[in-house]
Amino acid sequence: MRGNSGLIAEMGARAKAAATELAYVSQERKYAALISAAHMVWERRQAILDANCEDLAFAESKGLSAAMMDRLMLDEGRIRGIVDGLRAVAEQKDPVGQVMAEWDMPSGLHIQRVRTPLGVVGVIFESRPNVTADAGALCLKAGNAVILRGGSESFHSSTAIHGCMVEGLKQAGLSPDAIQLVPTRDRSAVGDMLRAIDFIDVIVPRGGKGLVGLVQAEARVPVFAHLEGICHVYADRDADLEKARAVVLNAKTRRTGICGAAECLLIDWQFYTRHGAILIEDLLKAGVEVRTEGELLKVPGTVKAAADDFGREFLDKIIAAKLVDGVDEAIAHIRRYGSSHTEAILTQNDATAERFFTRLDSAILMRNASTQFADGGEFGMGAEIGIATGKLHARGPVGAEQLTSFKYLVTGDGTVRT
Repeated sequence: MRGNSGLIAEMGARAKAAATELAYVSQERKYAALISAAHMVWERRQAILDANCEDLAFAESKGLSAAMMDRLMLDEGRIRGIVDGLRAVAEQKDPVGQVMAEWDMPSGLHIQRVRTPLGVVGVIFESRPNVTADAGALCLKAGNAVILRGGSESFHSSTAIHGCMVEGLKQAGLSPDAIQLVPTRDRSAVGDMLRAIDFIDVIVPRGGKGLVGLVQAEARVPVFAHLEGICHVYADRDADLEKARAVVLNAKTRRTGICGAAECLLIDWQFYTRHGAILIEDLLKAGVEVRTEGELLKVPGTVKAAADDFGREFLDKIIAAKLVDGVDEAIAHIRRYGSSHTEAILTQNDATAERFFTRLDSAILMRNASTQFADGGEFGMGAEIGIATGKLHARGPVGAEQLTSFKYLVTGDGTVRT
């Protein structure tokens, strides 16, 4: 298959030029661009829905699962969510130029560490077309140009939304090259982006295990890792029953195809002895397939877990479940099978919660709250470009602030070093 290296190099050169301008453009113009883009998304919502229908038909012909179809599907409510996200990012404080720290030295130097854009961000994502707006908005807010490469399933939807983003840039007098969308379904474009070290400063993959694995294995450009969302919920012996029931059901069933969906339920033996299989029964009644072992297999409707079901991202109405003897055993299980994304503990015991928080090192740890809150919008970031599970530069929801680096501004008064 013919490569797209020429296309990506051309887009990269234009993005790099746009990034140079964005690094010092006023926050008022960035605000205007995002508000205009939000207006255009709503004004063109029917065209976006029509484009989404084309994508849904294409995806159905490829046999995508119900959960993946849900990730792809847009309706008026979700378009309103895109609009609200754009407006929320626009209203946020501009991170560029923020003074992170400043101090004086005995030598007479005054030193400031200030936020500065990364430059050009490459975002490679799969089926969720809203990423087009989220990533475009966050990169713009942080003074970065962005090259977006959406999945083949969301090609028409992403193109329609991208058109609104470009219109917003134009109305604010900014270069349309600040937010570019790769105009092809050709998979070779992904590889070309991963090798574009002369133009792209960082790659953000947003998708399943296959995509992220490919990016990490082949990228020559630095990567913000976003591994699988193998999210655990641990129901501790001191959990409140009704809170636990509400959180477990929401964590699994609200939207099964997102990375914050719970994929494994750990239940403390004492909780199980006191309350029985009520958490499992709630899931079964909601149509969730519960894969388990040992004592939990006695619960009617459960099925025996395969060897690889613990540590698996189902992205479907399926969950693995296991009994554990206390918080330490839960922690050990998560350390073995987790992906460092999001874990939740359900407990009224402060000491147990503190132990869970301090002894696990996932990007997001929650107490008495659904893992479905693992989302930049829910963290007050307006939107997110992904959930970073690595430990360098950014962790957890990647918002505008996380899409910046920093530089040092050093001021003297004819100061020389002795």
